[in-house]
Amino acid sequence: MTLSTHQVPARTVLVTGAAGGLGRAFALGFAHRGYRLAVADLDPDGAEETARLVEAAGADAWHGRLDVTDPASAEEVAGRVAEFGGGAIDVLVNNAAVYGTVTRSPLEEIDPAEWDLVMAVNLKGPWLMTRAASPHLREGGRVVNLSSATVYSGSENWAHYVASKGGVIALTRVMAKELGRRSINVNAIAPGFTLTEASRGLLEDAESYGVDRGALRRASRPEDIVGAALYLAGPDSAFVTGQTLVVDGGRQFI
Repeated sequence: MTLSTHQVPARTVLVTGAAGGLGRAFALGFAHRGYRLAVADLDPDGAEETARLVEAAGADAWHGRLDVTDPASAEEVAGRVAEFGGGAIDVLVNNAAVYGTVTRSPLEEIDPAEWDLVMAVNLKGPWLMTRAASPHLREGGRVVNLSSATVYSGSENWAHYVASKGGVIALTRVMAKELGRRSINVNAIAPGFTLTEASRGLLEDAESYGVDRGALRRASRPEDIVGAALYLAGPDSAFVTGQTLVVDGGRQFI
């Protein structure tokens, strides 16, 4: 049952890259748990659509355009979200990433310009967004970074993407130590191959891709990743920080 904001003051969560896919799933998952949602994306129309869905789920929503590679954009959005949240941000979900458009090719053939773009969005982006949100994060707040299970599998022909997501895990550990002094927990989620719009565009057999390699023999859907974010943002993970939670149906230990 959705909590009423009249009974319990809603906590404010900012989800980046929320125009669709995992970002939208996170936003709706938090909305159904009674959070106040700020959804931001480079695609403002998509962010607005997500905000409408959040409001339809009974939660308050703010939406806006965000370029996570631009310090000014990150700082503007963080400030506006803090105002929306009554002066503070409780949870930051660093979900924005370049994924579906990343070219798969041997490391010798990766275009240096694409390498720089992937690093700018996937690794520099979470740093810039956390840097901008830090002054507004409430004591006891949470930061949830999105990594990838490809870091553990060493997915071939994707060195720039895998390296960027490996960097997120390292960044998470540093953030956990620095922000922990203010009682802010920082953790990462490493999803396996998940059936988002972007993933379906990558493979013709997306529904069956890798299913036989998992302990749970089915494809992962965005909703499967939401529970990890809710856990890391909620009271049950109060003493968990600097960790990476792999959510891949058991593919990494088969």
